[in-house]
This record gives sequence, C-alpha cells and structure tokens, in this order.
Amino acid sequence: MTERTRSTLRPARAGLSQGEASPVTGGDPRDRAFDALRSYDWGQDAGVLKPIDDAVRASHDDAATREDLERRLVAFLKTEAPRAARDFACRKLSRIGSRDSVPVLAALLTDESLSHMARYALERMPFPETLDALGDALTAVKGKIKVGIINSLGARRDPRSTSRLAALLGDPDPEVAGAAAAALGEIGTLEAAAALRSFQEKSSENLRGVAADACLACAERLVAAGHGDQAREICEVLRSPGQPEHVRLAAARGLSAAAVEK
Repeated sequence: MTERTRSTLRPARAGLSQGEASPVTGGDPRDRAFDALRSYDWGQDAGVLKPIDDAVRASHDDAATREDLERRLVAFLKTEAPRAARDFACRKLSRIGSRDSVPVLAALLTDESLSHMARYALERMPFPETLDALGDALTAVKGKIKVGIINSLGARRDPRSTSRLAALLGDPDPEVAGAAAAALGEIGTLEAAAALRSFQEKSSENLRGVAADACLACAERLVAAGHGDQAREICEVLRSPGQPEHVRLAAARGLSAAAVEK
C-alpha cells in the first residue's frame, strides 16, 4: 500500500465538524493556537492562545492579517467549541471585526450563554449594521438578555435607536422599561427627551427614580449639545417639591449648568 493510499484511509479527527481544519502540530504558532482553541476551556493555560492575541495586536496596520484573523474567528464561532473558547473569539472580533463579523455575532445574541459577549463585540463595532443587529434582536429575547442589548444600544448613543427604545418604555417588565429609559438618557436627543418626559409623568412608583435619573442624564446631554432651554424644562419639573431631595438637588445643578451654557 502506498503512502498516499494510507493517508486517504486514515480516520478523520473525532469532533471536527464538516469543513473544519485538521489539527496543526507544527509550523506557524498562530495555527497551533487556533487548534488549541478548539478545546480551550476556563481553568486551562491561556498562554496557548497568546499567538492569536499577539497577531490581533499586530494587525492594527496590517489589513491582510486582520482579514485572515477575522475570517478564522468567524468560522470558529460556527463550531460547537466550548463557551470559553467562543467567548475568546468574540473578544478578539470586538477589536478587529468588520461588517463581515456582524451576521455570526447577531446569530449569537439569542444564545443565553453567548449573548453577553456577542453584544459586547457588536457594541464596539462602529457600523450601522451592528445597531440593526442589536435592535432586531430585541423582539426575539426577553429578561436579562433583552436588558443587556438595551444597555448596549444606550452605550452606542446613536439617535437611530431612539424609536426602538421609546417603544420599550411601556414594556410590562420593569427592568426592560427602566433599561430603555436609561438608554434614552444616554442618547440625550430632543426626541429622547420628549419620550422620557412622557415616561416620567406616567411612570409607576417603582420606576420613578429610574425615570428621574434618565431625565437628568438626558438634560446633561442636552446642555452639552446646546439645547439649554429644553434641559431647563426637564430640570424645572424635577426640582418640584414632590421629587426626592437628591433629585431636586441634581435638578438644581442642572439648571445652573443650563444657565451657564445659554
């Protein structure tokens, strides 16, 4: 039997999915690191993944290397590797991911074990497609996952998310409604302010504090954007006698800031 015949008869490595590369035992340390990543789990020596870390750092000014790393990480996220390994891949994509990474990360947003890292990666990517992915996922999730995605939209502070978030102010889950209010406060546009003022007027007892904090944050953003008059309107309401003392004090500071920026 020839060597070529013997090689074709060797069994495939157990655990590899269709299209997955065979293990690498020599050559480029980066290849060996990707092979180790297949079975990497928490508690194991993270040093085996260092060549990938090093390559990601070095790829800042090397588009070809960055594209190759992204391609391999995206393909890896489609496997059934341990959660720790796929968390690692999401972290790396948060640094080098392009629009090509969005679909695979968006698919993980509904995965209870991987949603956090997927949205972390999407949150850091400055593409409109990532906002769409996060916003579209809101209808498919609930509870803590939904709150997390809302938080990511707030962190992005993109006005295009305002209408999606405003619609969630009436959500029956108070944590979801509160997170939406906080996110609108971070966005801090005139549209966000209008939604928050309505929410603050109608909010239930358990959400009044959250509503007040969101309104104060929004007022601060408005002042910074040159909308002092609208910020003053918010702060005047929050300085009324019916508000808690700490809210009234914060509103008074907001009024002072708005007066300075006038």
